[in-house]
Amino acid sequence: MTGKILIIDDEEKLRNLLGRLIKLEGYYVTEASNLKLGLKAIEKEDPDVILCDVKLPDGNGVDFISQIKSKYPLIEIILLTAYGNIPDGIQAMKNGAFDYLVKGDDNDKIIPLLSKAFENVSLKKRIQQLENQVGKKYSFESIIGKSKAIQSAISLAKKVSPTDANVLLLGETGTGKEVFAQAIHNSGSRKNKSFMALNCSAFSNELLESELFGHKEGAFTGAIKDKKGLIEEANGGTLFLDEIGEMHLDLQSKLLRVLETSEFIKVGDTKSVKVNVRIIAATNKNLEEEIKEEKFREDLFYRLNVFTILLPPLRDRKEDIQELANYYLSFFSEKTNKRFVGINSGANKILQHYNWKGNIRELKNTIERAVILEDGEWITENSLPADIQFQSENNSSGSYELAEIEKQHILKVLSHTKGNKTEAARLLNIGLTTLYRKIEEYKLL
Repeated sequence: MTGKILIIDDEEKLRNLLGRLIKLEGYYVTEASNLKLGLKAIEKEDPDVILCDVKLPDGNGVDFISQIKSKYPLIEIILLTAYGNIPDGIQAMKNGAFDYLVKGDDNDKIIPLLSKAFENVSLKKRIQQLENQVGKKYSFESIIGKSKAIQSAISLAKKVSPTDANVLLLGETGTGKEVFAQAIHNSGSRKNKSFMALNCSAFSNELLESELFGHKEGAFTGAIKDKKGLIEEANGGTLFLDEIGEMHLDLQSKLLRVLETSEFIKVGDTKSVKVNVRIIAATNKNLEEEIKEEKFREDLFYRLNVFTILLPPLRDRKEDIQELANYYLSFFSEKTNKRFVGINSGANKILQHYNWKGNIRELKNTIERAVILEDGEWITENSLPADIQFQSENNSSGSYELAEIEKQHILKVLSHTKGNKTEAARLLNIGLTTLYRKIEEYKLL
């Protein structure tokens, strides 16, 4: 796209000269003789870069910079200052100017400087676009489903998001707890600060403590330098603690201290660090039962349980399955550069009647696998994994034997991978040894 340049200068000859020079480089140029006309040109033309004189009939270009940057932060402004008036240039930079040029003496610097300014604008626009995409991806609007169960959860999350209250998300694995946590963060006052996520079940107790609180150099073997923990990284923002029910009791007491005092001590340190962080925790466990079994601290539970949201399993929101499946079909079709008409009625029936123990995550993986394997225009019954075909109520009449369905599915996957058994095992989500055993069992060699 051609860059748009606005020149604001009351000296007509200089303005015209600069305009001709810049147009030769392929830029689109608009001119204005004063600030009032310059403002109109900004609203009409939406320039990328402005070249603005300091002294104009109706105002000062240095002050004009602050006015424009507050309203149009993506525009870059280069100040044109008279020789010997460098302080104007310095003040302009403080006010947000990209740079300044000395009139008459710096003509050879104009084009390279404009090029740099335009690159900077392009980068800022790209960053803004990506931020908007991320914001949309992790917003309540991105959560798919019109069922009463999911809409009730969204409604509660929207109510708590503007506050700083700690939130406890309860639900089975794969119900979208992290998506909800992101949406709560991005809809609240902390949205411009960090969102840090930590899966408490992914680390040993010692490593989890270091990940959470950070450590000082020499705190333990391998601690070769100071490290910030995620609590400190999330300062001012939100820390999402997934699978908090897996956290060891010792660490629970340290987390409780953070919630009570807003401070913590790094591993191997003696000084406390102050933080301002919102905690969103999630678990698929029954924490009240864990408390009875003395596996979870009751005082921590009440600190986290300020606001609880229960995310429904997919089997309790079956009216959302087709919409979710179509979304993932579109997503993975684009990702694999394939075109599909859709999911046929037979496959939709199977998806509707399947139990989905793995919830949305299992449905997502199922559609991804179907997209990879299917060479036709439709996702059909045979595009789906054998276990889903067999276990769905659609096939509970016994019209197919499980062994035969499994055999045909393995054959289809092996055909797709052109006999590559390692890739076939990956797609089937089974071990390579298991695949070889199945091949031998069904005499597929």
